[in-house]
Amino acid sequence: MSGETGLRERKKQRTYRTISETAISLFLRHGFDQVSVADVAAAAEVSKPTLFRYFPTKEDLVLHRFADHEDEAGRVVRERPAGQSPLAALRQHFLTGLERRDPVTGLSDAEGVLAYHRLLYGTPSLVARLFDYVSRSEAALAAALGVAPTGGGEPDDLTPRLAAGQIIAVQRILALDNWRRIDAGATADEVHPGAVAAADRAFAMLRSGLAPYAG
Repeated sequence: MSGETGLRERKKQRTYRTISETAISLFLRHGFDQVSVADVAAAAEVSKPTLFRYFPTKEDLVLHRFADHEDEAGRVVRERPAGQSPLAALRQHFLTGLERRDPVTGLSDAEGVLAYHRLLYGTPSLVARLFDYVSRSEAALAAALGVAPTGGGEPDDLTPRLAAGQIIAVQRILALDNWRRIDAGATADEVHPGAVAAADRAFAMLRSGLAPYAG
């Protein structure tokens, strides 16, 4: 029974990837607004109802790549080594991403990644929809940071949400700045030293304001 479940899940993942890759290819070639959901369904050889079962909105056909990273910051905090603070773990994870040119850090000059980012940031409806993904990332990180005690001993769920919002915003701004520099013509290797310095400065600013999570 578990083998059948595994096979079904693999088929679903293949269909998921096929639909999304087909959609992004069409959007890059013709423009997001010029391609309809019906066009994507036809090219991927699925029905529109099937497409919408996998992707509730047209924007999700592009933004699902961010869904893979929604709980990343939260996971980094949960899985950090004993004795390491949440902020230290997140800083190290971001710097490691810069080193390996992870697209999520904005520090990738691979043509496919650049084309994807141009599509994303050049389409207002995609930028607007991205807010939902960012909100879920904040919620996942806030949950991992945990409820902070107040002076009176009452649970405080606002502090971790405020901290998560600031951390996710910093990571987003750093990534966007890296991408803009590369999109302007710099290579990832040229941008890397400045990106590391900017990340160090940003996390130092976070440490000064988020002492409970700085260690």
